[in-house]
Amino acid sequence: MLTRKLSVTGEFSTALADYGPDETLSEGNNIVWTNRSVVRKVIRLLSLASLISVMLNTPKTFEQCPPLLYVTYLTDWVCALVFLLEMITKIREKGLLYRDSAYLKDRWCQFDSTMLFFLFTSIILQTLEIWGVAHRYSPLSIIRAPRPLIMIRFIRVFLKFSMPKSRINQIFKRSSQQIYNVTIFFLFFMSLYGLLGVQFFGELNYHCVRAGVKAELVTINDLTIPDSYCNPKPDSDEGNKCPPGFDCIKLSNLGKVITGFTGFGEFLTSVFTVYQAASQEGWVYIMYRAADSVAPWKAVFYFTTMIFFLAWMVRNVFIAVITETFNEIRVQFQEMWGERESLEETDHNQVLNGNAKAWKLVTVYENENQGFAPSFCQAILTSPVYHIFIMIVTLTNAAITASISFKHTRDEKPREYFFEDQKYLEFWFTMLYNFEVVFKMFCLGVQGYFIRTIHKFEFLLAVTTTIHILPFDGLFLSWLSIFQVLRVVRLIKASPMLEDFVYKIFGPGRKLGSLIIFTMCLLVITSSISMQLFCSLRGLDKFETFPYAFMSMFQILTQEAWPEVMSRTMEMVDSRLTFVVAVYFILYHLFVTLIVMSLFVAVILDNLELDEDAKKIKQLKMREESSDIKEDLPLRLRIFERFPQRPRFCLLNRTPSEYSTPKVRESFVTKFVYDSENSADILDITTAHENGYDENQTSLRFRKKCNPCLLSSPIRRTFNSSVIKKSSVSNIIWSVRRSLRGSQLFNKRGGTYRINDSSKENGFIPGMNTIATSNRPQNIDIKLLHAKKQQAEMRRNQKEEDLRENHPYFDRPLFAVPRESTFRKICQMLKNAQYDATLKDPVTGKERKVRFKTFHKLMGLVTYVDWTMIIITTLTTLSMTAETPEYRVMDNMLLQIMDYVFVMGMGLELTLKVLAEGMLFTPKALVKDVSGILDLFIFSVSFLWICWMPTKVEQNSIAQVVMILRCCRPLRIFILVPHMRKVVQELCRSFKEIFLVGVLLLVLIFIFASYGVNLYGMRFASCNDVNIKTRDECTGIFRAEVFVTKMNIPNTPNCPGPGLYTPRVWMNPRRFNFDNIRNSMLALFEVLSFKGWVDLRDVIITRMGLSSATYIHMYVFLGSMIGLTLFVGVVIANYRENKGTALLTVDQMRWSDLKKRLKIAQPLHVPPRPETSRFQSFIYDIVQHLYFKRLIAALVLFNSFLLCVKWEEEEDIPQTGFDTVEQANSTSSPMVGQMLIRQSLATASSSLTICFVIEVIMKMIAFTPYGYWQSRRNRGDLLVTVLGVIWIILNHAIYNEYTLTLGYVVIILRFFTITGKHATLKMLMQTVFVSMFKSFFIIMGMFLLITVYALAGVILFGSVKYGEAINRQANFRTAWYGMAMLFRTVTGEDWNRVLHDCMLYPPYCTHQPGASFWETDCGNVVAGIVYFCSFYVIITYIVLNLLVAIIMENFSLFYSNEEDALLSYADIRNFQNTWNIVDVNQRGMIPVRRVKFILRLLKGRLEVDPQKDNLLFKHMCYELERLHNGEDVTFHDVLSMLSYRSVDIRKALQLEELLAREELEYLIEEEVAKITIRNWLDGCLRRIRDKEQSLIAGLRAMNDPVLSALKPLEELEQENDDDWVSQNRTTITALETEEKWLGNKDGVQEDEYPQQQSQPQMKVQKTAMVQSSQTKTFLSSESSSRVKAASPLKTPSIDPCLSKAHISELQSWWQSEIDQDDSE
Repeated sequence: MLTRKLSVTGEFSTALADYGPDETLSEGNNIVWTNRSVVRKVIRLLSLASLISVMLNTPKTFEQCPPLLYVTYLTDWVCALVFLLEMITKIREKGLLYRDSAYLKDRWCQFDSTMLFFLFTSIILQTLEIWGVAHRYSPLSIIRAPRPLIMIRFIRVFLKFSMPKSRINQIFKRSSQQIYNVTIFFLFFMSLYGLLGVQFFGELNYHCVRAGVKAELVTINDLTIPDSYCNPKPDSDEGNKCPPGFDCIKLSNLGKVITGFTGFGEFLTSVFTVYQAASQEGWVYIMYRAADSVAPWKAVFYFTTMIFFLAWMVRNVFIAVITETFNEIRVQFQEMWGERESLEETDHNQVLNGNAKAWKLVTVYENENQGFAPSFCQAILTSPVYHIFIMIVTLTNAAITASISFKHTRDEKPREYFFEDQKYLEFWFTMLYNFEVVFKMFCLGVQGYFIRTIHKFEFLLAVTTTIHILPFDGLFLSWLSIFQVLRVVRLIKASPMLEDFVYKIFGPGRKLGSLIIFTMCLLVITSSISMQLFCSLRGLDKFETFPYAFMSMFQILTQEAWPEVMSRTMEMVDSRLTFVVAVYFILYHLFVTLIVMSLFVAVILDNLELDEDAKKIKQLKMREESSDIKEDLPLRLRIFERFPQRPRFCLLNRTPSEYSTPKVRESFVTKFVYDSENSADILDITTAHENGYDENQTSLRFRKKCNPCLLSSPIRRTFNSSVIKKSSVSNIIWSVRRSLRGSQLFNKRGGTYRINDSSKENGFIPGMNTIATSNRPQNIDIKLLHAKKQQAEMRRNQKEEDLRENHPYFDRPLFAVPRESTFRKICQMLKNAQYDATLKDPVTGKERKVRFKTFHKLMGLVTYVDWTMIIITTLTTLSMTAETPEYRVMDNMLLQIMDYVFVMGMGLELTLKVLAEGMLFTPKALVKDVSGILDLFIFSVSFLWICWMPTKVEQNSIAQVVMILRCCRPLRIFILVPHMRKVVQELCRSFKEIFLVGVLLLVLIFIFASYGVNLYGMRFASCNDVNIKTRDECTGIFRAEVFVTKMNIPNTPNCPGPGLYTPRVWMNPRRFNFDNIRNSMLALFEVLSFKGWVDLRDVIITRMGLSSATYIHMYVFLGSMIGLTLFVGVVIANYRENKGTALLTVDQMRWSDLKKRLKIAQPLHVPPRPETSRFQSFIYDIVQHLYFKRLIAALVLFNSFLLCVKWEEEEDIPQTGFDTVEQANSTSSPMVGQMLIRQSLATASSSLTICFVIEVIMKMIAFTPYGYWQSRRNRGDLLVTVLGVIWIILNHAIYNEYTLTLGYVVIILRFFTITGKHATLKMLMQTVFVSMFKSFFIIMGMFLLITVYALAGVILFGSVKYGEAINRQANFRTAWYGMAMLFRTVTGEDWNRVLHDCMLYPPYCTHQPGASFWETDCGNVVAGIVYFCSFYVIITYIVLNLLVAIIMENFSLFYSNEEDALLSYADIRNFQNTWNIVDVNQRGMIPVRRVKFILRLLKGRLEVDPQKDNLLFKHMCYELERLHNGEDVTFHDVLSMLSYRSVDIRKALQLEELLAREELEYLIEEEVAKITIRNWLDGCLRRIRDKEQSLIAGLRAMNDPVLSALKPLEELEQENDDDWVSQNRTTITALETEEKWLGNKDGVQEDEYPQQQSQPQMKVQKTAMVQSSQTKTFLSSESSSRVKAASPLKTPSIDPCLSKAHISELQSWWQSEIDQDDSE
């Protein structure tokens, strides 16, 4: 069996030089001047200058600053001449082409020459522009697009890889292959939804237009306000219908530039729309558009599943790919990243300091006493009081800074009026901090002060804040105020836990910094390229200058409104280039969102990862912690300890005998026989085996030293017999194992055992009979941990038993129900009644063969009582979803009945549980954790509601609060279902890390919010009339245009567009302002989700200028791109920790993944090649040929892409008048051409279906129908083929929309079969579906939370009037609309707009005091903020990231390669093929005796050669026989055994599993050794008997001719016939025996597997084989001679070693060994 392959070896590459890796950096090279360090720096600077030149080279930039035209022109000439001279010099030294190191053979030199070519081309173009020959806005500026790549010359010098080149190439090749595979998988789903979209929706260009207007003449005044889509079918009730006076008209003829580029008209447009929707940007508006045009259920189903699969499942696979690849690269590039950097300096010492209570490491700074301060100043500086005082001052300063609030007043007070007090206080705060700096310098000295990084930061803040408060205009609350706000960062030092978390995340700053630099370089390069591509488009301001191009590309990176950038550019270019532009932006978006953003997650996860050694240490620590069970009883039970003990004594009426012994309470006895914790009189019998004493391991009972209430003081000690017995058995086993471990036969091995080199030729092994003096610490540790846990449980149970004996009211429900009463037992029986889901036979222990195993397990998930309440809760929740502001529960009897049912059902349930187990003061009480409290809370609220049920509920009243709390009813499902309760527990376990991330983000938001208030307070307000610039002119009324549609439809000539007259108002933007800290933090929280930041950016640019946009870009980058990835990383890390995989080493993780991979693997269901029929074999070879499989795959793809055009159009099939296609063709309808096209597509699909029928027939012939049916994939193909045949029949008999629907459904199902024909797609599909299965309860939990929030949303916002985001399609009118709205919020689709619509308050809405909440159209400000922010954080930031964690966990099943995987997919495939050969009946199991044939047939890594690995072969065979008692073994049994034998168990297995595996392998070695010795002795005896029998047979053969001559003739003829048969039988027996000897050369029987033989034993066995072969040949020849009498017989010679003395000696020795074995 092969071990794992080693890493690729090779020479390490040197650091990359400026112009190629092959050049040396020494200045003594032949290329003197180009290789000097100064020249290299100059060339790098010129590369940067060339980049800056191309960044400034746009027509708009030259219009704004004309001198830049000549500056860039001169810079390009200088760079070009230097680069040209450098290239000529290198060509002269290296040669151009023909030398080995020629210039054009080096890739970096090729890159440099290409950049030089484009540089000269750009110079020529700019020369023509200066001379006026070429227009400045000429499309020829595209020639400059590749020039920004010259930045690679500037940064490539920093790429230093201390790794072999081959290894680097291998890593990147492998990672690129994985990314390619996942991209193919992503394209598969995109193609699937693209085809479905074409058939479901079509173009979606039907609009409600004023009646009588032609489509070509439509203007914006002819559309509804707002523009609405419609269903063109007049007799259909689905979709939206136009209002009176409007017709449903198709506007596709206007062109995509006007109507938009999204839709589902044909395949490419559909895929474009699918990708845009899968990015979760703008998808909801496409869904509303489809819901208005066709059936709403189609739109909801289509887009919901698309978001789930594409946006949440498939796209997150990219994160898994990048993370796994990054982990591998991280291990290889560890030297490049370096060690984790400390937040503080490292040039100091640490010493242990402490007292009797605790010890800790204290930092000792060498220069801390170099100041001039006296000792009391040093004491003040190091005192905790001083640090607390500074923290309080910092917190107070932050609060005062945040108290600045601006307000627009009628008298127009200036900004300075609102921060006069804060400015005065800031002066004194700055003086205090300056005094702190001086004081520390006085105590530590200047040099000692600047040693620490935190002191440097404090000094910087002191200097800048001092400048900030100087009495000069424009300094205070300017950009310098950022340093004042940054003082709050010092508060992180106040929490050591938060400080450690920050260090863990940002300590290794080089990785995160390198990634940030890479992202910035990527943005600069792509922005410059995009600017040069599109700067010549007049009217496109997105790319006219570099700052705008940078902002546009950064906007695409954040995915906020990125389709607008793409669509706007596509509208401006030529119609023939729209496809190219779309591909360009999609590729960029795909790269930055799926790869670059995943890199941030990978870096965060890597920073949270522990080192390998730290993982092993923490594994042991976690085992110790898991063994520590809480011995103390909960507080609700410990209360009984405060009461006096009042045991109940029983009254004996009569005694059965004269010497009766009354029963004594055990708790009373243990008071005298158990030792207290402080007693030192301990007797431990385990000291005979261990060096130390552990009081937790004591197994004795004894009396106390003090003996109260006793007449005498006996010295006899009382022992617990059961504990002593268990301890004795454990000690015996321990001693035996210790001796066996000391006599280990084998060394450590990497996959297999190897023979110890110290073994002698006679079989003697040193130390075999000696007792080892050293034990195994790992084994003892595990025993101690298990014993510790068991003893803790025993002590806890003993405490409960003592309370049960001594307190009569303990464990009595409600202090009234007796413990052992029949009534309580009946209640307990009813409460605990549960379906028995055990699928194993209780007698034999084998798994029963039952159908629908999942259903059985589901039925046994909870008790019958809980199942009843789950059903009742579900039904009553459904009744709650029917409630609306108009259809209220207090006015509807049916809804009230459902509430009564729930309250009565839950009341009976709680009563039963209380009577069975108690309410609070019992061990299994109802209120024993938070779930019981939640149960009582839900019941109390529901009971209060049905008792109260007011008919009038005011807004913000107690009745409305009760109605909102009543919506928590679905949370009962979390309590009743154990798996969902486990999900909640996992989330609660990670609360600490999530809380820390929340605190960090809150600090970041506070810093930027305070800074924003200082910069932009009172500066965002403007007049709602864009033509008015000052507040004085913002009076009167004006006509405001109304937004109608996103289409570029022009206005009616000489007629303004729709609008209304409104008063002019000087006001802030509707959704955000920075006038106070509250509004500022709310705006930045919305921006944190990437929503609304583009609008905020545009407002900042309009009010403050382009340079001020740096503020929002910095916040988005730090807060959203880094801060939000912290949530992803923390949730994933905690999920791994809860699953137990966070602490696994790399080898242990791979072993865990291998076991999961083997669990998924199944036997092949392909019958072996038939040999009986030539025709069947011929067909078998055809269907199994690679080209045949590729042909079928190509036909499937061709059949699927027949759906690229919609088969059914609204105009194609008239609603009345025609029944068949022939009748339609006989008319002069204009739709005949389109119908003929679709009919031809249907005919082609029918022909392909016939091909698939032929494929099914051929496979049935090749595999036989039974063999064909064994494969699930074949069954799926057969089902699809049968449906296809049915569709062909129906399509020719009845041609309507239903047959067409059936036709494309069959094709879509056929398209799914392509995943089974491609290995990569198959494994990725398994990854997705396994992730779905494992995340089922997480998805259900998310759905329940959405339900709770939707029910509450109906009460809070169900009557809010329509606004910017709340409209006819998106609202909270019903719970179902609320769920759709919240699902949209989960994706982040304009959730901030919905928030502000729900925060509507008077005078913008109608509110009457005293009216019920359903009688007003106002929202709720506080409830809206709490509602949406809590929902977005819980669902989007936490729950949704659990899906990412599950996908990453399951992706490891797919992420394997041939080099470093323990067992790759090729190995598993090899085993499947081998198993398929042996398992001819395809039962999935074989007899254990056939395992040897599988092992001999295996090839590759799993190959086991019986000649070379004979010992391993025997071990493997005997292992399966021992584990399965000689019965049949399954596919997974053999594969699991091979997996254990193919890995280094000491590295891959965890400690418990390792010990169990080593114990099993040792027992196997021992048993095989015994069998080997026994069989050797049996062979010796067998040879002795064969020699004796051969001598007798020879004498008998010599006498047979004489005796036969005396027999009658008839008897002699009969004997001749019998001799002929005997001759054949002897020949057959000889052949069978020979085969047995060849298969098992040491003479062992078929089912016996000896272990190891020494060299002399092998020689003896070979001699025995030769002698046995000679004996068989002799007997065969003698038998033949008796019939034919052809040759004389010879008496065989007797070997001298088989003398009688030798035989008797051997038999006596063997008998003594047997007797000794029996005695043992």
